[in-house]
Amino acid sequence: MEQGGNSMMIDLSFCREQFPALKQKIGEYPAAFLDGPGGTQVPQSVIDAITDYLIRCNSNTHGAFRTSALTDDVIRAAREAMKDMLGARSSDEIAFGQNMTTLNFAVARALARGAKEGQEVVATEMDHHANIDPWRTLQDYGFVFRQVRFDPASCTLDLDDLKQKLSPKTRLVAVGYASNAVGTVNDVKEIVRMAHEVGALALVDAVHYAPHGPIDVADLDCDFLLCSAYKFFGPHVGVLYCKKEVGDVLSPFKVAPQDEAMPYKFETGTLNHEGIAGVTAAIDFIASLGEPWEAQMDGLSGLTGRRRSVVAGMRAIESHEQPLLARLLEGLSSIPGVRVYGPPPGHPRTPTVSFTVAGHAPCEVAKFLGERGLFVWDGDFYATTLVKRLGLYETGGLVRVGLAPYNTPDEIERLLSAVAHLVSSGR
Repeated sequence: MEQGGNSMMIDLSFCREQFPALKQKIGEYPAAFLDGPGGTQVPQSVIDAITDYLIRCNSNTHGAFRTSALTDDVIRAAREAMKDMLGARSSDEIAFGQNMTTLNFAVARALARGAKEGQEVVATEMDHHANIDPWRTLQDYGFVFRQVRFDPASCTLDLDDLKQKLSPKTRLVAVGYASNAVGTVNDVKEIVRMAHEVGALALVDAVHYAPHGPIDVADLDCDFLLCSAYKFFGPHVGVLYCKKEVGDVLSPFKVAPQDEAMPYKFETGTLNHEGIAGVTAAIDFIASLGEPWEAQMDGLSGLTGRRRSVVAGMRAIESHEQPLLARLLEGLSSIPGVRVYGPPPGHPRTPTVSFTVAGHAPCEVAKFLGERGLFVWDGDFYATTLVKRLGLYETGGLVRVGLAPYNTPDEIERLLSAVAHLVSSGR
C-alpha cells in the first residue's frame, strides 16, 4: 500500500514482547503467527482491559450503582476510541455488535424497510460473502441484485463494469476496502464518489484493511463502514460506522424499548461489554506504536490527540509490514511450482499473499507448514465467489499468509524455506 507520505523504515518487532501468545512452541519450532487475516493475536494490555472490566465493572448498563455507571463509561470510551480510529465526526456514529456480518445484515434489513420495487443494490465478486449475501437477500424484498466483475488475471475490480451497473435505481453500493483473499486494495474513495453520483448510498467492508492502514471515513465520505476488532489486536466485537444523517432515517429491526437514536438503534440486546473494553485497549495499542515516530512523520498535519497517534501507528505498521511483504512475494515467486495470486506490482495491496503449490492441495500445504510452527490459512476464506472465478474452488482454494507488526524477517525466511523444502522433497 502507499505510505501516505511516510518514507521512514520502521521496525516494530519490539512489540512482540507485548503478545503472550508468541511464546508458544510447536515441538521444537517457535510459533509463527502468519494467520493475521483470520484474526490477529492480542497484546497483554488488551487482555488486562478485558480482565479488569470483569473484575471491577461487570454489570448491565444504565443502573443507579457504581459498576453499572462504570460499564456506561467503558462503552462511551470505546465509542470515542473508534471515532478516533476511523476519523468519524461523532461517537454517536459508532455502533457495536456481535460481528461485522451480523451488523451488515442489520443494515441490509433496515434498508429493506420502505424499499420500492425495482430498486437495485450492487456488490462485487471480490468480497467476503459477509458483504455479498446481506445484499443478495434484498432480492426477497423486491431489490435487483447486481455484482461487479473483477479481472482474474490482475485480481482487480472492473470499475468500468461498476459504472455500467450503476443507475438512478441504485440504492446502495457495497464494496470491500481490500480483498481478504488476495490483498487487493480497492479505490474506495472513487467507488464512493461513483455511488453518490447516482444518488446511491455507499458501504465499505474494512474488516481486512483496518489492521494495515489508516482509515478516514470523512475523507472517503462513505455512508457506512464496518470492521472487526479481532482483526486489529482486539477481541471479537463488530463495529459499524454509520453517517448520522443516514442512520437517523433508517429503522433497524429492534425491540420496542430500545432507544430510537443513533447509534443505539443498531445495538440489539446486551452488548459484549468486556470485549468493548478490549476495543479501547486495542486502539490505544495501535496509538502507542505511532507515538515514538510522530515528530518525524509526514502526513499528520492537522491531526491532534489520539487520532494523530492512531494514524501514526497505522503508518508505522505499514512501514514495518510492507518490506516483509516484498520479501515474501519475491521469495514465493522464485520457488518452482508456486503461483502467487494478487494485484500486479505497483498496485496497492495489504500484506496478504495467497498462493498455490503445484501437486499439493492447499490443506496439505497448510498442514505441512503448521507442523513446523508456521500458522497459515487454506481454503476460500468466505471469498467464495472470487475463488470460484479463479478456478480454484474444486481444488481447495488457496494458501494464505498474512503479516502483522509482530512478524519478523526470520519468520518469512522460515516460511520460504519450508515451502521450498515441500516442493523439492516431492512429498
